[in-house]
Amino acid sequence: MSLPPLQSSPPPAQPFQGLVVVELGHSVAAPFTGLILAEMGAEVIKVEKAEGDDARRWGPPFWEGEGAYFQALNRNKQSVVCNLRDAQEVAALRRLIAERADVVIQNLRPGHVQQLGLDAATLRADKPSLIYCNLGAFGAVGPLKDRPGYDPLMQAFGGIMSTTGEPGRASVRVAPSIVDMGTGMWGAIGILAALHRRHQTGEGQTVDVSLFETAATWVSLLAGQVMASGQQVQKQGSGAPGIAPYKAYATRDGEVVISAGSDALFQRLCGVLGHPEWATQARFIDNPQRVAHQEALYRLIDPLVAARPTAHWVEALEAAGVPCAPVNTVGQMLEHAQTQALDLVHPVPGTGMRFVALPLSLDGQRPRVRSAPPALGAHTQQLLFPELA
Repeated sequence: MSLPPLQSSPPPAQPFQGLVVVELGHSVAAPFTGLILAEMGAEVIKVEKAEGDDARRWGPPFWEGEGAYFQALNRNKQSVVCNLRDAQEVAALRRLIAERADVVIQNLRPGHVQQLGLDAATLRADKPSLIYCNLGAFGAVGPLKDRPGYDPLMQAFGGIMSTTGEPGRASVRVAPSIVDMGTGMWGAIGILAALHRRHQTGEGQTVDVSLFETAATWVSLLAGQVMASGQQVQKQGSGAPGIAPYKAYATRDGEVVISAGSDALFQRLCGVLGHPEWATQARFIDNPQRVAHQEALYRLIDPLVAARPTAHWVEALEAAGVPCAPVNTVGQMLEHAQTQALDLVHPVPGTGMRFVALPLSLDGQRPRVRSAPPALGAHTQQLLFPELA
C-alpha cells in the first residue's frame, strides 16, 4: 500500500508563501506593510499610477534608477500600472482581486477607494474571505477622518515632537519615519490577526490602522506620565523623563549614552567616575531624588565624561556592568561586527543594492531578498490583462 505524497511546506522564513496581496499603496506606510508580507514569502502585487509611486522620485540619492526610499520599501514585489480613471482597467483590477487576492492593503487619499468601488465593503461583498487593510491618516471615524496626513504632521499632531529636542529650543522631528513605518507594522499585525481568524472561520475582516493612532501609541508611556501627574512632558534631549542619569554625554571625540536606571547601576557608575560617595548623598540616594536633582547631577558628570574618549568610557562602563553605547552614525552601525553577525544587511540578487532586512528570524532563518524592486508596470500585462499576453 503506497502512502500519499507529503505536502511540501514553505521554508521557515517564508511562512506566507502562496498568500497573494494587492497593494494599493504609495509613499511609506502601505508599502512597508507590503514589504513585511513580501519578505516572508507573499506574492505582493503593487498597483501604481502611470507615473508610478511618488517615492520613485524621492531623491537624491537615487539607486539604480529610482529613489533609494522606493528601492528600500519595494523589493520582492511585482508592479502593475492601473489608470484608476479608466473603467476597463479598474474592472481588470477588481477581477484580479476577486480571482487571486487574499489581502488588499491601501493608503489612497480618504474616500478615493469608495469612489472607485475598491473599498472594503464592495470587495468583501463579492469575496467574503478577503482581508482588507486601510492605512489612513487620522483613523476611520472622527472629525478629522477625511484629512490626509504624513509622517512629520503626525509626529507633530500626535505629541511626539513636543517631547523631542533640547529644552528651550525648537521641536525636532525624529529622523526615521517612525509613524509611517510603525503604521505599516500595525497593518501587518492586524492582517496576521485577520488571517488567524479566517483560518478558524473562513471569513475575512477589515483592518483599520492610522498614522495618528500609531503616533499616539508611540507616546503611550509619556501619556501615562501626563495622566498620572497632570503635568506636560518637557523636552528631554537625549534623556528620558522620570529616570536619571539616563542620557547622552559628549566625550573627547564623540558621544556616549549611559543608562544607569537603578540604584545599583548608579553606584557602579559612580565608581567608574571615581566618585563612589555620590551614591550615598541624600540628593542622589534613589531615582526620585536623582530626577529631582538631575541638573546638579549632570553638572557633575558632564565634565568628567568629556575629558576622555568614547572608547575609554565604553570599555570602563562595560567592565563595570553599566549599560552604555557609543552614538554611532548609520554607516558605523551598518559596518559593525554585531550587524554582520546577525546577517542584517542583505544583497539584492542581480543588482548592486543591499538593504537592511526584517528584524526577525524564524527557526534561526532571517527572511531574505528574493527579487529586486520592480520596474514600473513590469507585470501589468501578465497580471491585469493576461488574455493579451
